[in-house]
Amino acid sequence: MKALLVLPILVPICTAILAVFFRRRERLEHGMALVGALLQLLVALFLLATVVADGIVALWVGGWPAPYGICLVADNLSAVMVLITAVIHAAVTVYSRRDIDYEMVRTGYYPLLNMLTAAICGAFLTGDLFNLYVWFEVMLMASFGLLVMGQRPCQLTGAVKYVAINLISTLLFITAIGLLYGLTGTLNMADLHLKVALVENTALLTATAMLLLVAFAIKAALFPLFFWLPASYHTLPVAVSAYFAGMLSKVGIYALLRMFTLVFPGGGITHSTLLVAAALTMLFGVVGAASQMEVRRILSFHIISQVGYMALGLALFTPLALAGAIVYLIHHIIVKANLFLVSGLIRQAGGGTLHLKRIGGLYREQGLVALAFFIPAFALAGFPPLSGFWAKLLIIRAALEIEQYGVAVLAAAVGLLTVLSMVKIWNEAFWKPSPGEAAVVLARSAGESPGAGRSISPWLLAPVLVLALATVVLGLSMEPVLRYALTAAAQLLEPQAYVNAVLGGKP
Repeated sequence: MKALLVLPILVPICTAILAVFFRRRERLEHGMALVGALLQLLVALFLLATVVADGIVALWVGGWPAPYGICLVADNLSAVMVLITAVIHAAVTVYSRRDIDYEMVRTGYYPLLNMLTAAICGAFLTGDLFNLYVWFEVMLMASFGLLVMGQRPCQLTGAVKYVAINLISTLLFITAIGLLYGLTGTLNMADLHLKVALVENTALLTATAMLLLVAFAIKAALFPLFFWLPASYHTLPVAVSAYFAGMLSKVGIYALLRMFTLVFPGGGITHSTLLVAAALTMLFGVVGAASQMEVRRILSFHIISQVGYMALGLALFTPLALAGAIVYLIHHIIVKANLFLVSGLIRQAGGGTLHLKRIGGLYREQGLVALAFFIPAFALAGFPPLSGFWAKLLIIRAALEIEQYGVAVLAAAVGLLTVLSMVKIWNEAFWKPSPGEAAVVLARSAGESPGAGRSISPWLLAPVLVLALATVVLGLSMEPVLRYALTAAAQLLEPQAYVNAVLGGKP
């Protein structure tokens, strides 16, 4: 069963290779991509079931003895992240059938999307810090290819900012890797857990930890390093922006959770810095969203504010806080990807624009689109019993338990401001009369038929409704989800089982 660890990486890579050979046959390539995405989802489900049944699973690729060579590890956190990645990949692949034009397909859309999925799964499953760096670089190359696809000036501007800041992250990351290897003689994360405690030069070790913190904070879009995200996401095709919104910043959060529990545990300057950064990320993200009037710009700033909640869970560093961060990860990936997919439906129904002053009346014209927006939007805002309510509640309660009253109040206030943003989109896009509604009223009074609203393709609507249903189910079945998250948090706080699985009980 350990071979399952390779399949979440191997399946999308094979799909990408096959897609290259059929990139001029659009329907066939999409069918292959869809089969690959469904197979990826099946593999991820089996991996999660294996981890739940058997505990942490580790595989040394090539049979090298620990701690040498490439190690793949799946615990509760990495297994559920692989599954959520597969869910979003499948939803985006279905949506792409109508959202991505032939020219983008011909120039390599599906190979790049699948390589990005393989890199994300590789980052979640790797047990080695250098291999994490390698997967980050594969992610950067694939995401840059998707960013510039279309070659519009606004896309190229956003891509330059994205790549420039991520190259800085790369430089910091590889520098920290060199320092850490010089201090410990290993880069295997389980082995680092043992070796870091023996390092005598604590000042240099702390500096290395801070370099990693900044490198991963850039990937996660934490304050003050988040400006690349709202500058680029709104310029992309909807399917691509949905995938980026759901997954890319969460890989940075995952790296923070893994490194700052397993290698650099709680306490000290790193977690104090992370606490301040998380609070400012929440605040600046939600304030930035309040100043926008374009749907995807609003949603982009809310990615930033919500990432702050996840970082806050790590900074608080209690079992409940870490469980809250994990629940927030699961909830937010589904909800945020879905909201970006819904933005495509809003644009199609609204005549090709996402500016709130130029659209309206969608509640009466497109009832399913209104429902598809309402569920994830108010889950993001934290309305009970949807998943966002429980995620926020766990973080706020964890803050109150350790008397961090200031960040608890801030987290609650940011939730209220998120409500205002979602209500603004609802009122402007769905509730207020559309700009052309006066003409419709005149036509009806004259006995004429004004025509129906634009129909939405099932390829676009189906993944949106499925993800909305998943949001409702997640909120209504929070008890087993919370139990799973508490187990994952316990594995992070007490990593001996992880170390034993990787090193085979080696002292």
